[in-house]
Amino acid sequence: MPVHPTLKGHPHGPEGLAIIGGSAAYTLLADGHFAGDDLGPVETPFGPSQPIRRIAGPAPFLFLSRHGLAGYQIAAPFVNYRANIHALKQLGADRIVAWSGPGAIDPSLRVGQFVLPDDLLDETRRDDTFFKGTGLGFIRQSPLFCPDLRRALRDALDAMGLAPRLEATYACTQGPRLETAAEIRKLALLGAHLVGMTLAPEVFLARELEICYAAICCVTNHAEGVRPSGDDPGRLFQGLATPDDERAVEAAMARLPALAADVAERLAGAERTCPCSRTMERYRREGRIGPDWRTWIGDP
Repeated sequence: MPVHPTLKGHPHGPEGLAIIGGSAAYTLLADGHFAGDDLGPVETPFGPSQPIRRIAGPAPFLFLSRHGLAGYQIAAPFVNYRANIHALKQLGADRIVAWSGPGAIDPSLRVGQFVLPDDLLDETRRDDTFFKGTGLGFIRQSPLFCPDLRRALRDALDAMGLAPRLEATYACTQGPRLETAAEIRKLALLGAHLVGMTLAPEVFLARELEICYAAICCVTNHAEGVRPSGDDPGRLFQGLATPDDERAVEAAMARLPALAADVAERLAGAERTCPCSRTMERYRREGRIGPDWRTWIGDP
């Protein structure tokens, strides 16, 4: 499988770290916060990925805007997650930091607050494996989010005076519609603190390709029924997010470029000692897969 020509000569990738940007990533790109080389979409067995950019700096990293470059062009259930993760692996990424803007189910969470979720409930109906129709992929999901990546994110946030919440379960729903109040009550009973639409199947796919993956969430609103809300069809989430909420989120999102650069510097040259790099070890020992990950995936 061809590597993008910009990256030839880098057998293990140029950086190792990739950032997947969620809602409003396109705004940060348009404002010039993530300057670098445009690598374009990368061809994969699952179709083309979203365009990828190589961000310059003391510790360069890859950046992929999950929903598009010019706006919110692709809603969560229609994102080609397999192509995106496969493309980042092709380009040498062995660590992925993904940001998401979920709603708060836990009323104690503040809009604009940063959260590093440590678990997930998957309520989606999406292709969540590279190994469809095979006997591969029967792998453990704990710890789900890479502990080393979460530690780097925590340290970077602490250094910026933005102490994050460290224990939270993210419920991933199908979308694109928002959840009903009854569904939010159900998710609360199941132990969810946040509700969003994007971390699944990303985290599961990254795990299958032995990529470290951790999420950073910025709370954008309180979920349906958690707090009284007005009805404003012309605003974000039709009134679930107030003007004050939008300003709080905008201020928090403005910190993300500096945070990404800090995390990239903290991870530059760091050896991976977490279990993520050995997820498929049983299959290697059994001789069912070889050393080249590109041979693991048959014709999709």
